[in-house]
Amino acid sequence: MADSTAAGAPRIEPMGDGALLVTLGSDVRADLNAMVHRVVGALCARRRQLPGLGRPVPGYASVLVPFDPAACAEEVVRAAIGESLGDAERVGVEGAPGPLVEIPVRYGGRDGPDLADVAARLGRSEDEVVRLHAATEYRVFVLGFVPGFPYLGTLPETLALPRRATPRLRVPAGSVAIAGRQTGIYPASTPGGWHLLGRTDAVLWDPRREPPALLQPGARVRFVAS
Repeated sequence: MADSTAAGAPRIEPMGDGALLVTLGSDVRADLNAMVHRVVGALCARRRQLPGLGRPVPGYASVLVPFDPAACAEEVVRAAIGESLGDAERVGVEGAPGPLVEIPVRYGGRDGPDLADVAARLGRSEDEVVRLHAATEYRVFVLGFVPGFPYLGTLPETLALPRRATPRLRVPAGSVAIAGRQTGIYPASTPGGWHLLGRTDAVLWDPRREPPALLQPGARVRFVAS
């Protein structure tokens, strides 16, 4: 059963026997996602005192908190979550900004095969689309759907388009793409349905690197036309 909390208050509910899901909201917003990462930071600090507490997993507006029920009772984990929520609230609305990472991008041509179509659909020139995309500072909300893929927001509303009607069977690694109010970078060659604006040589995922993902949740990203 979910906690009975007031409207707008965080909700804590079980996810099986060994995890609790903390839901802070339902929107994709930078301030809400910043709160998520402050909660994650506060929980990570408590892992030293709670050996059964696993590494929390951030989402857009939620945190999955795994734990070992044989080593840490659910009530103890709920108490740690409550304390962490209080700590996160006291940090402030935005908290400390994440590191800024600049990503060089070759826009258009073979590297960005959808740029011309995106510009036409938006009623703008290709140069305008590139300028708007590169002028925005983005935040890494979460990582998925393949290792190292960063979901970045928030894309300017003037560039918002739905996903492609027909996904590609193969998107080259390093492709910089947009869909909805988000932009992202494909770390590996995979199928994909986002609009491809350009491509970068930056290595998004390297298992020999620590951490393997170039872009971590909470980091700030700016694209630089090269």
